[in-house]
Amino acid sequence: MLLLVVAFIGGAFTVLSPCILPVVPFVFARSEQPFVTGRLPMLIGLAGTFALLTGLGAAGLDGAAQLSQYGRYVALALFAVFGAALLLPALATRLAQPLTGLADRFMTRSNAQGAAGQIGSALLLGAATGLLWAPCAGPILGLILTGAVRHGVSWQTWAALGAYAVGAACSLAIVASLGKRAMDALKRSLGVGEHVRRALGALVLVTVGAIAFGLDTRVLVHLPGSPTQDLESRLTQRLSAPVAHPVVKRSVRPSVAQQTQRANAAHIVRVSASAPSNEGVSLPVQGTLPSLDGASAWLNSAPLTPQSLRGKVVVVNFWTYSCINCLRTLPYLKTWAQRYQHDGLVVVGVHTPEFGFEHDQGNVKRALADLNIHYPVALDNDYRIWNAFGNAYWPAFYIVDAQGKVRYHHFGEGGYAQAEQAIQQLLAENGRAAQADADAHAAPQANASGAQAPADLADTGSGETYLGYREGRGFASPQSLQADTAASYTLPADLPLNAWALDGRWTIGAESAVPAAAQAGVAYRFHARDLHLVVAPSADGKPVRFRITIDGRPPGAAHGADVAADGTGVVTSARLYQLVRQRGAIGDKTFEIRFLDAGARVYTFTFG
Repeated sequence: MLLLVVAFIGGAFTVLSPCILPVVPFVFARSEQPFVTGRLPMLIGLAGTFALLTGLGAAGLDGAAQLSQYGRYVALALFAVFGAALLLPALATRLAQPLTGLADRFMTRSNAQGAAGQIGSALLLGAATGLLWAPCAGPILGLILTGAVRHGVSWQTWAALGAYAVGAACSLAIVASLGKRAMDALKRSLGVGEHVRRALGALVLVTVGAIAFGLDTRVLVHLPGSPTQDLESRLTQRLSAPVAHPVVKRSVRPSVAQQTQRANAAHIVRVSASAPSNEGVSLPVQGTLPSLDGASAWLNSAPLTPQSLRGKVVVVNFWTYSCINCLRTLPYLKTWAQRYQHDGLVVVGVHTPEFGFEHDQGNVKRALADLNIHYPVALDNDYRIWNAFGNAYWPAFYIVDAQGKVRYHHFGEGGYAQAEQAIQQLLAENGRAAQADADAHAAPQANASGAQAPADLADTGSGETYLGYREGRGFASPQSLQADTAASYTLPADLPLNAWALDGRWTIGAESAVPAAAQAGVAYRFHARDLHLVVAPSADGKPVRFRITIDGRPPGAAHGADVAADGTGVVTSARLYQLVRQRGAIGDKTFEIRFLDAGARVYTFTFG
């Protein structure tokens, strides 16, 4: 019951997210229609389509993603016709004839015929809206779909998805109701109902064009992150303790191909640390270890299977090597792998990439060497193992007993003491009573350095920020963003907190921003101890030199592990670079990086 309530609340607050703005004009355009025959059927169609598609994704049906992608094109075409009908009364009359003819077969009164046509039309429009809105989900939906793998896709899963969709539909109903009141008042005072109707039709057509040409994403990049993210994250914590402090990681798509493939799969979220506890660990059976056959390759090991791992306690860790939250869990995973290797523990890393460069096996091999990882790692480039687990988080780990049953899971950083207790308990069940010092879980934290050191979450006021237009938010340069085109930008006179801006000539792509000329820079106003940047060298592999400043000066003692005190550094490989590690009091700072050579691919800022 609690899950249904929280799912409903999460869906209701989705209407406040910037990514839902493109569908609001379609809902508002129905505000003139009667509630029962116009607005209600549309909302039913929206909720039903959304719940159906996300439910298919939870069940692991690969066709759902394709359905959503092609359905999006169908939805745009349908809305274009709908907008034209609002704009042109003669077209509306012609389009209504088939619906009227269908109603004639079943109804004997013209009023009934009209109502049936209106209901059918509204249901169809609602279904199309659901197709457009489906990608606009957050951590609550990710939690629901993650629960499906632990307990199986059941009526509870479908009920939670339905509650999420109904919550969103209710909030949209309020939008439509307010729109109707505004339009009624306008008609009473000015008598311009026909003009309003045509204006709504024009608005729908403009919105369809904006979505079709990707203009909506270019506008959204100027908006701050969704105001509902913190609220959704707190609700998620209530249902998925010990998850805490989710990093803003909405609608992650590593490539266009992966975006299509996983359009309705589990929503992906990076989460960060939660506080450790010395309480006992409950280890109920949460499912069976899925197949690992989906790996495109294995590193540090021959291919592993559930059968070959039988008799071992297994920690399966989902990660990707440029993820700061994943990097900060590595000291613990490496310690467990070494500490309990002779007691029957196997740590398996499942490297599921986010960015395009993380699909490259050579890049992952290099990262394993740099990070000193020697346990087996499966390359999950096609998200097959991710989907088999129904996973929704970076980082995440699942602990499996010697009989192949999943007995413990944790999403995000933190909870290391509980996880180690779970490992010890399962080893003991398997006849290997491994013991560790009571404070052993603190040892990896004490030895970690650079980006792997624990974050200062108590004084972190900035969240992950993308520079590609597909996920980017908070763009503050005075010039309009030009997608996939080299353009010149300048820094604003005043940069707000958690906003970023470009200076010089840049090409902003869907996934990253690339300096098109030497001396191009990017500035970010942040509040955190640490600042990291995921960046890659030029497409031809040439290193790129850079220089950073903090409030206009070299970083000095505040320099990170990948930059000198004078602010100089070199991008030599595609990875996360720690550029700032402040000492002492933390305040709002303006960071700027200036690329001395063209061609670097700049992906995302992260903090800690």
